[in-house]
Amino acid sequence: MWEYSEKVKELFLHPRNVGEIENPDAVGEVGSMICGDALKLTLRIDRETERIIDAKFQTFGCASAIASSSILTELIKGKTLDEALKLTNKDIAEALGGLPKEKMHCSVMGREALEAAIADYRGEKRLVEEKGRIVCNCFEVTEEKIRKVAIENHLTTVEEITNYTKAGGDCGSCIPEIEAILKDIWSVKAPETPKRPKKMTNLQKIALIQDVIEKEIRPRLQADGGDIELIDIDGNRVIVGLRAMCVGCPSGGVTIEGIQKKLRELVSEDIVVEAQ
Repeated sequence: MWEYSEKVKELFLHPRNVGEIENPDAVGEVGSMICGDALKLTLRIDRETERIIDAKFQTFGCASAIASSSILTELIKGKTLDEALKLTNKDIAEALGGLPKEKMHCSVMGREALEAAIADYRGEKRLVEEKGRIVCNCFEVTEEKIRKVAIENHLTTVEEITNYTKAGGDCGSCIPEIEAILKDIWSVKAPETPKRPKKMTNLQKIALIQDVIEKEIRPRLQADGGDIELIDIDGNRVIVGLRAMCVGCPSGGVTIEGIQKKLRELVSEDIVVEAQ
C-alpha cells in the first residue's frame, strides 16, 4: 500500500482543471494506454505575452498520475512559457508534499506533457520519445529518456530508473542495458592529462589549467547538471564561477575543494582555487 501525502489524496479525490480546453492553443500528449499511463494537457495562451491563461488535463492512471497532472496545471497557470519550462519533475513532486518513490514516473510524465504542449504551440519539432532507440520494450522507454531523467534527478541504480520511467519494471530483459547506460553516465574516466610537469612557463601553466578544467573537471560537473566558468588566473590563484545546478548548491565548498585538489595534482601544488 502506497503512503500518499494529504495533498495527493486531496487532488486525487478532488482534482482541479480536469477536462479539455475547447480549441486549445497548445496540446501535449504523452504516455500510452497500453503502458498504463497517459496524459493529455491542453493550454490557453495569451499570444502577446506567451503567458498561460488556462490549463486542463485528461489522464489515464493511478492516484499519483491524477494528482501530478492536477498540480501541474495549477503550477503553470499565470506563468510565461519560458517560466513554465523551468518547472522540473522534482518541483511537481515537492508541490504534492512528495510522492512514493515508485510513483515518481508520474511527475516525469507531467513534465513531458508540458514540454510537448509548448513545443506544439511554438511549432517546434519535438524529439518524440517513440523516435528514439527503445531500451524497454514493455513500456516503450528510450535510451534518451533514461539518460535525461538519470542526469536531471541524479539516479544511479536500475531501481531508481524504474521508479522514474517504469523501464525495467516488467520482464526485466532490459536491466543489463540500463545498467550499462548508468555506468556510461556516471563512470569516472582515467585522467587523460599528463602528470604534473616539473617546470613550466607562466603561459604553459595557464594553458594546462584551462586544459584540466575542460577535460577533467567540466565533464564531471556537467554529468551532474552543473558547470564551471574559468574567470581569471592570477599567478597561483585560479578564480572560477560555479554555474547551472552548482549555483547555490550546499556542497559548493566541497566542489571547490575537489577542483583545487585536481589542479594541484595535475598542474601545481601551490594552486589556490577561489569561487566568485
